[in-house]
Amino acid sequence: MATEIDELIEQLKTTSVSAGNSKTTNLLCEISATKDPKLFDKHELADCFLELTQCEDTNVRKEAAKCIAEITKSEVQRKKFTKRDIIAAFLECLRQVPTPDGSMELPIQICRALGNICYLNDEARDLILELEGDAVLLQLLDIASIEDVANAAQFIKVRGGLLSNYLLGGEGLAKRAMELGVMKKLQAIIATGASNVEVHEDLLLNTLPLLSILTENVADLNFEASLNIQLSRILAASTNPDLAEMCLELLHYQAESDEVKLLLAKDGLCETIYNLLEKYKTLASTSEARALMKLACELIVLILTGDESMHYLYTTTLLKNMVDWLDSSDIDLLTTGVLALGNFARTDSHCIYFVEQQTMNKLLEVLAKNNGVKDDVRLQHALLSALRNLVIPKPNKNAVIQAGLVQTILPMLEIHQPPVVFKLLGTLRMTVDGQEKLALELLKNKTLIEQLVHWSKSSDYVGVTGESLRLMAWLIKHAYLSKIDYALPRKGDAPAEQIAEKIPLTQDYDRTSLSEFLANDGTVEAMVSMLTAQHLVMQNEALIALCILSVVYLSQPHQAGQDQAQRLQDELVKYEVGKKLAELITKSSDSMTKEIVENLQNCVNLLKSSEKLVAHLDQHNINELLKSIPILTEYCTL
Repeated sequence: MATEIDELIEQLKTTSVSAGNSKTTNLLCEISATKDPKLFDKHELADCFLELTQCEDTNVRKEAAKCIAEITKSEVQRKKFTKRDIIAAFLECLRQVPTPDGSMELPIQICRALGNICYLNDEARDLILELEGDAVLLQLLDIASIEDVANAAQFIKVRGGLLSNYLLGGEGLAKRAMELGVMKKLQAIIATGASNVEVHEDLLLNTLPLLSILTENVADLNFEASLNIQLSRILAASTNPDLAEMCLELLHYQAESDEVKLLLAKDGLCETIYNLLEKYKTLASTSEARALMKLACELIVLILTGDESMHYLYTTTLLKNMVDWLDSSDIDLLTTGVLALGNFARTDSHCIYFVEQQTMNKLLEVLAKNNGVKDDVRLQHALLSALRNLVIPKPNKNAVIQAGLVQTILPMLEIHQPPVVFKLLGTLRMTVDGQEKLALELLKNKTLIEQLVHWSKSSDYVGVTGESLRLMAWLIKHAYLSKIDYALPRKGDAPAEQIAEKIPLTQDYDRTSLSEFLANDGTVEAMVSMLTAQHLVMQNEALIALCILSVVYLSQPHQAGQDQAQRLQDELVKYEVGKKLAELITKSSDSMTKEIVENLQNCVNLLKSSEKLVAHLDQHNINELLKSIPILTEYCTL
């Protein structure tokens, strides 16, 4: 075959165009029919074909362009044909489109040739830019009616391919195209396509990729509202999965804006997607179809992340549709329903409504079926996120607890996927807020506490570490704060230094839960280490927890039990509570709020109930460090 190619090339080079156009065109036809373009790599053909592209015979020029299009499928020849004269000749020809006779055969071949030369070829793109050829290429988009009906579809295809290969050259070319009004031209074409999607399917399939390229290369490219609406309408009308995917991807990017979220919500896009998914869900058997389905589902959820769009959609049929998906056997539809409801549950009124309407119970039923190690992580994460939101309003807490939330999620402690663990701990923390009875029960749950201690030390996921520590602190606080708050000085009370002296000796309560909590190795260490957490809120929570431990065990050792009191003292010293308090003051004193400073003073003075801890705190100069806190210095100055 290589020998035949060599002979054809030799004949072409020695044949005069004027000697017989039919012979030339026959040779060109044979060359363009070659199936392997790499067979031409060793030949220098650019100069020969340059002469042919300038021939007066249109048929010769057409066949020459066709040959170049085939030959430049090879990377080697793409580089060889990257010549200013050849590109200039092609651009000059395209400048004349549409031709006087209306034929699109020559423009089609030139678009193919120039498009192939531009493919992954910045040198060729730069030449087009230097020759101001980008304006010529974009003018092709103005061709709305094509007389050559037989070749219309092919021209639309190669026009799109040429512009795509050119614009893929990067940000500079895309911005220049924007300056030349490419968006206005594309919008006009898309408007035509949207008027009858079935008829103009090819037009849209070869135009929307240009929008995608511009979106990727032009920062913060915001479409006009009318264009977003047209994309929404095309999605609703099309039965072509490729076209649907393009629309979804473009709308995904645009819907990052809350304004667009609301626009699409009001246009009914979410309901459109719901109807399409219900219609085609049984056909999503291939990986491509499943990916498209997920993309559509994700767009519903994305639109619901906007506050205004969420509130608007709450009043539409979409809310019921998403509740209905909780009964779906399709994992993607089920997960989308849960994610959607989690987004609806961003206000107390919505959360209370979901509990009243038993939507919460349906979510718990789904979780009960999917709370194992082998179940879908994304669904678990979505369920925990939604339930966490539902349990935040105080009126909901008791109902959610009574419905079995805690019993349903505790088995998930065996799951060690960080995103799920993070949501699991956050959900439990929100649930125990103000729930003394539940907090007392969970403090005695050895499996839970051991796992929290483990995660607080070993998780590579900082969110899990933080939530583990916070949940332990919250359990202590909500189980015992109401029992010991008499011991914490309030505004107008006696000085904090006298705190230990004013605690009534007769005060008593059940310490079993806290004792069982402390019996787990690492619990005291966890609360001490939390003093130097990155966030002030966690530092404050640690101080409150240590205040409670000190009141319960150090201030009243005769009631708490001498052994437990001694063990707490020993562990506080072992894990260097003094050093941690010193670090806390040194690093965070400038940003401390009045509440944190008061809790810090309370904590220090409660620790001083123990002589052993008095000496320990003195070793770390805590009294002097307290005096250095700016907010206290200001009070003294006043």
